[in-house]
Amino acid sequence: MPELPDIDAYCLALSTRVLGQPVRALRFANPFVLRSVAPRPDTLIGQPVRNVRRLGKRIALGFDGDLWLVLHLMIAGRLQWKPPGQKIPAKLGLLAVDFDRGTLLMTEAGSKRRASVHIVSDEAALAAHDPGGVEPLQVPTDAFIAALQTENHTLKRALTNPKQIAGIGNAYSDEILHRARLSPLLTTAKLSAEAGARLHHATVAVLGEWRDRLCAEATAAWPEKVTAFRPEMAVHGKFGQPCPDCGSPVQRIVYAENECNYCARCQTDGRLLADRALSKLLHDLWPRTLAE
Repeated sequence: MPELPDIDAYCLALSTRVLGQPVRALRFANPFVLRSVAPRPDTLIGQPVRNVRRLGKRIALGFDGDLWLVLHLMIAGRLQWKPPGQKIPAKLGLLAVDFDRGTLLMTEAGSKRRASVHIVSDEAALAAHDPGGVEPLQVPTDAFIAALQTENHTLKRALTNPKQIAGIGNAYSDEILHRARLSPLLTTAKLSAEAGARLHHATVAVLGEWRDRLCAEATAAWPEKVTAFRPEMAVHGKFGQPCPDCGSPVQRIVYAENECNYCARCQTDGRLLADRALSKLLHDLWPRTLAE
């Protein structure tokens, strides 16, 4: 799923291409991607884009009259910038927004259609699409910790809950927790003030570094390869590979459609965290430490 650094890169790339440009056409390849009924899509035709804003993991294009086009890419949605009038891809295409300078394509891989488009008519309606989590790069440490501790969950879950923290998903939460040297399964209720400060510092550092890197790339070219798996990442998507800091093999916890990657030596004092599937299968044979 595109997260805060990726969405900021998209917003930067969009700003240089569509600000001040009128919408010439909205073409929906899949009618189910449009989840709102009013205002009608044709109200945006001829309207110039006045604002490009990130709203958590959503992208909002603002128009005169307080109209907003809200794009939520979910897990497999992506944006492409193509020449004017570009044909919508048959299998992946959801939406085309035509401008004089080019066409913004919204696509989604896979068979599940989770990405969505909403058209809303004022700031209050736009705010309804904001899950409410604090912006991690804009709040002080105490507000960040307070947001994490509104509910007692694991750090992994709290960081990726958009109602608590905005813009963080599976990939960057792994990187943040590794940088902070904290277990993904440590509960927020047990988070000390020192560990909380360390976590906030790691969050700002990781998100800031990746945002700067991706935005720098987006100034040169449209961000084509928006992915949760990047070679420069420390642990996310690196199961079995050596931790860049200590050399121990990166571990994982598999759950639902996701997995959590971590370094046992750096984050859990060498303890292996129980995998919900494999550890139950192996019972007493499940190793508890790296040495085992």
